[in-house]
Amino acid sequence: MTDERPAAFQRARSAEQRELRKQAILDAATELLGEMTVGEISLRELSRRVGLSKTNVVRYFETREAVFFELLNRSLAQWIEDLSADLAAAGPAAPDAVTDTVARSLAGRPLLCGLFSALGPELERNISAEAVREFKLVHVRLLDELAGLVRSHIAALTPDAARELVSLTVVYTAGLWPFAHPSDAVAEAQRTPELADTKVDFATRLGRTLHIGVIGLLRLP
Repeated sequence: MTDERPAAFQRARSAEQRELRKQAILDAATELLGEMTVGEISLRELSRRVGLSKTNVVRYFETREAVFFELLNRSLAQWIEDLSADLAAAGPAAPDAVTDTVARSLAGRPLLCGLFSALGPELERNISAEAVREFKLVHVRLLDELAGLVRSHIAALTPDAARELVSLTVVYTAGLWPFAHPSDAVAEAQRTPELADTKVDFATRLGRTLHIGVIGLLRLP
Protein backbone atom coordinates (compact mmCIF):
# COMPACT_ATOMS: atom_id res chain seq x y z
CA MET A 1 0.00 0.00 0.00
CA THR A 2 1.48 3.34 -1.06
CA ASP A 3 1.45 6.48 1.03
CA GLU A 4 0.87 9.07 -1.68
CA ARG A 5 -0.86 12.37 -1.02
CA PRO A 6 -4.06 13.00 -3.03
CA ALA A 7 -3.65 15.03 -6.22
CA ALA A 8 -5.74 17.83 -4.72
CA PHE A 9 -3.00 18.39 -2.15
CA GLN A 10 -0.04 19.42 -4.27
CA ARG A 11 2.94 20.74 -2.39
CA ALA A 12 2.26 24.22 -0.99
CA ARG A 13 4.68 26.75 -2.41
CA SER A 14 3.46 30.06 -1.01
CA ALA A 15 2.86 31.23 2.56
CA GLU A 16 -0.84 31.43 1.80
CA GLN A 17 -0.93 27.86 0.51
CA ARG A 18 0.97 26.63 3.55
CA GLU A 19 -1.50 28.35 5.84
CA LEU A 20 -4.38 26.70 3.98
CA ARG A 21 -2.73 23.28 4.47
CA LYS A 22 -2.19 23.98 8.17
CA GLN A 23 -5.80 25.08 8.58
CA ALA A 24 -7.02 21.92 6.86
CA ILE A 25 -5.01 19.84 9.35
CA LEU A 26 -6.36 21.85 12.28
CA ASP A 27 -9.92 21.48 10.98
CA ALA A 28 -9.45 17.72 10.75
CA ALA A 29 -8.10 17.64 14.32
CA THR A 30 -11.11 19.63 15.52
CA GLU A 31 -13.45 17.21 13.78
CA LEU A 32 -11.73 14.20 15.33
CA LEU A 33 -11.87 15.75 18.81
CA GLY A 34 -15.65 15.76 18.47
CA GLU A 35 -15.51 11.97 18.15
CA MET A 36 -12.68 10.85 20.44
CA THR A 37 -10.20 12.02 23.07
CA VAL A 38 -6.78 13.53 22.39
CA GLY A 39 -5.11 10.30 23.49
CA GLU A 40 -7.05 8.28 20.90
CA ILE A 41 -5.97 10.41 17.94
CA SER A 42 -2.79 9.29 16.21
CA LEU A 43 -0.88 11.18 13.56
CA ARG A 44 -1.85 8.45 11.10
CA GLU A 45 -5.54 8.87 11.89
CA LEU A 46 -5.19 12.63 11.55
CA SER A 47 -3.43 12.36 8.19
CA ARG A 48 -6.10 9.95 6.95
CA ARG A 49 -8.87 12.34 7.96
CA VAL A 50 -7.28 15.37 6.30
CA GLY A 51 -6.41 13.44 3.14
CA LEU A 52 -2.63 13.85 3.35
CA SER A 53 0.11 11.33 3.85
CA LYS A 54 1.65 11.18 7.31
CA THR A 55 4.90 12.44 5.80
CA ASN A 56 3.18 15.53 4.45
CA VAL A 57 1.43 16.31 7.73
CA VAL A 58 4.86 16.32 9.37
CA ARG A 59 5.90 19.05 6.91
CA TYR A 60 3.59 21.37 8.83
CA PHE A 61 3.56 19.87 12.33
CA GLU A 62 6.39 17.66 13.60
CA THR A 63 4.08 15.56 15.82
CA ARG A 64 0.40 15.23 16.62
CA GLU A 65 1.13 17.12 19.86
CA ALA A 66 2.29 20.10 17.80
CA VAL A 67 -1.06 20.06 15.99
CA PHE A 68 -2.93 20.27 19.26
CA PHE A 69 -0.59 22.97 20.60
CA GLU A 70 -1.47 25.13 17.61
CA LEU A 71 -5.16 24.32 17.94
CA LEU A 72 -5.08 25.20 21.64
CA ASN A 73 -3.48 28.59 21.07
CA ARG A 74 -5.83 29.48 18.24
CA SER A 75 -8.83 28.43 20.34
CA LEU A 76 -7.51 30.42 23.30
CA ALA A 77 -7.06 33.54 21.17
CA GLN A 78 -10.61 33.26 19.85
CA TRP A 79 -12.00 32.73 23.35
CA ILE A 80 -10.23 35.83 24.68
CA GLU A 81 -11.73 37.88 21.86
CA ASP A 82 -15.23 36.56 22.55
CA LEU A 83 -14.84 36.88 26.33
CA SER A 84 -13.85 40.52 25.91
CA ALA A 85 -17.13 41.13 24.09
CA ASP A 86 -19.10 39.20 26.73
CA LEU A 87 -17.59 41.19 29.60
CA ALA A 88 -18.05 44.50 27.78
CA ALA A 89 -21.71 43.68 27.14
CA ALA A 90 -22.22 42.91 30.83
CA GLY A 91 -20.94 46.37 31.81
CA PRO A 92 -19.61 47.16 35.31
CA ALA A 93 -19.94 44.10 37.51
CA ALA A 94 -18.86 42.74 40.89
CA PRO A 95 -15.92 40.28 40.92
CA ASP A 96 -18.23 37.28 41.36
CA ALA A 97 -20.18 38.28 38.24
CA VAL A 98 -16.91 38.56 36.30
CA THR A 99 -15.70 35.12 37.39
CA ASP A 100 -19.14 33.67 36.65
CA THR A 101 -18.98 35.12 33.13
CA VAL A 102 -15.50 33.66 32.64
CA ALA A 103 -16.63 30.23 33.84
CA ARG A 104 -19.79 30.12 31.72
CA SER A 105 -17.92 31.34 28.68
CA LEU A 106 -15.31 28.59 29.14
CA ALA A 107 -18.03 25.98 29.64
CA GLY A 108 -19.21 26.76 26.12
CA ARG A 109 -15.74 25.94 24.75
CA PRO A 110 -15.43 22.14 25.06
CA LEU A 111 -12.55 22.02 22.58
CA LEU A 112 -10.45 24.49 24.58
CA CYS A 113 -11.32 22.90 27.93
CA GLY A 114 -10.46 19.43 26.65
CA LEU A 115 -7.10 20.63 25.34
CA PHE A 116 -6.32 22.34 28.66
CA SER A 117 -7.05 19.00 30.36
CA ALA A 118 -4.71 17.14 28.01
CA LEU A 119 -1.89 19.69 28.19
CA GLY A 120 0.09 18.38 31.17
CA PRO A 121 -0.49 14.62 31.07
CA GLU A 122 -0.40 14.11 27.27
CA LEU A 123 0.58 17.00 25.04
CA GLU A 124 3.81 18.06 26.72
CA ARG A 125 5.40 14.61 26.38
CA ASN A 126 6.31 13.54 22.83
CA ILE A 127 7.56 16.92 21.65
CA SER A 128 10.87 18.68 21.09
CA ALA A 129 12.10 21.51 23.30
CA GLU A 130 11.96 23.89 20.32
CA ALA A 131 8.32 23.04 19.61
CA VAL A 132 7.41 23.51 23.27
CA ARG A 133 9.28 26.83 23.33
CA GLU A 134 7.43 28.03 20.24
CA PHE A 135 4.07 27.00 21.71
CA LYS A 136 4.67 28.44 25.16
CA LEU A 137 5.95 31.81 23.94
CA VAL A 138 2.64 32.34 22.16
CA HIS A 139 0.67 30.75 25.00
CA VAL A 140 2.22 32.98 27.67
CA ARG A 141 1.50 36.07 25.57
CA LEU A 142 -2.14 35.03 25.26
CA LEU A 143 -2.45 34.35 28.98
CA ASP A 144 -0.96 37.78 29.71
CA GLU A 145 -3.59 39.26 27.40
CA LEU A 146 -6.26 37.36 29.32
CA ALA A 147 -4.86 38.62 32.63
CA GLY A 148 -5.05 42.19 31.35
CA LEU A 149 -8.66 41.65 30.30
CA VAL A 150 -9.61 40.25 33.71
CA ARG A 151 -7.84 43.08 35.51
CA SER A 152 -9.71 45.66 33.42
CA HIS A 153 -12.91 44.31 35.01
CA ILE A 154 -11.52 43.59 38.50
CA ALA A 155 -9.35 46.66 38.95
CA ALA A 156 -8.41 45.80 42.54
CA LEU A 157 -6.26 42.92 41.30
CA THR A 158 -2.58 43.73 40.89
CA PRO A 159 -0.95 42.68 37.59
CA ASP A 160 0.73 39.76 39.36
CA ALA A 161 -2.53 38.72 41.02
CA ALA A 162 -4.35 38.85 37.69
CA ARG A 163 -1.72 36.61 36.10
CA GLU A 164 -1.97 34.20 39.02
CA LEU A 165 -5.76 34.10 38.67
CA VAL A 166 -5.41 33.26 34.99
CA SER A 167 -2.91 30.52 35.81
CA LEU A 168 -5.35 29.11 38.35
CA THR A 169 -8.13 29.27 35.76
CA VAL A 170 -6.15 26.99 33.47
CA VAL A 171 -5.33 24.56 36.30
CA TYR A 172 -8.92 24.50 37.61
CA THR A 173 -10.28 23.98 34.11
CA ALA A 174 -7.86 21.12 33.44
CA GLY A 175 -8.85 19.46 36.71
CA LEU A 176 -12.60 20.01 36.66
CA TRP A 177 -13.38 19.30 33.02
CA PRO A 178 -12.80 15.51 33.11
CA PHE A 179 -14.85 15.15 36.30
CA ALA A 180 -17.70 17.14 34.75
CA HIS A 181 -17.64 14.83 31.71
CA PRO A 182 -17.24 11.32 33.15
CA SER A 183 -17.33 8.01 31.35
CA ASP A 184 -20.69 6.35 30.71
CA ALA A 185 -20.08 3.92 33.60
CA VAL A 186 -19.37 6.73 36.07
CA ALA A 187 -22.36 8.76 34.84
CA GLU A 188 -24.61 5.73 35.34
CA ALA A 189 -23.26 5.15 38.85
CA GLN A 190 -23.88 8.79 39.72
CA ARG A 191 -27.59 8.30 39.11
CA THR A 192 -27.59 6.51 42.47
CA PRO A 193 -29.16 8.98 44.94
CA GLU A 194 -26.30 8.57 47.42
CA LEU A 195 -23.84 9.64 44.70
CA ALA A 196 -25.76 12.65 43.42
CA ASP A 197 -23.37 15.05 45.15
CA THR A 198 -20.42 13.63 43.21
CA LYS A 199 -21.71 15.14 39.97
CA VAL A 200 -19.75 18.19 38.85
CA ASP A 201 -21.45 21.13 37.15
CA PHE A 202 -18.44 22.62 35.40
CA ALA A 203 -19.60 26.24 35.04
CA THR A 204 -21.00 26.49 38.56
CA ARG A 205 -18.00 24.85 40.24
CA LEU A 206 -15.44 26.79 38.21
CA GLY A 207 -17.21 30.10 38.80
CA ARG A 208 -17.28 29.54 42.55
CA THR A 209 -13.68 28.36 42.66
CA LEU A 210 -12.49 31.41 40.71
CA HIS A 211 -14.47 33.73 42.98
CA ILE A 212 -12.84 32.17 46.04
CA GLY A 213 -9.50 32.63 44.29
CA VAL A 214 -10.20 36.32 43.69
CA ILE A 215 -11.15 36.84 47.35
CA GLY A 216 -7.91 35.21 48.46
CA LEU A 217 -5.77 37.16 46.02
CA LEU A 218 -7.33 40.46 47.05
CA ARG A 219 -6.52 39.74 50.71
CA LEU A 220 -2.89 38.86 50.10
CA PRO A 221 -0.32 41.55 50.98
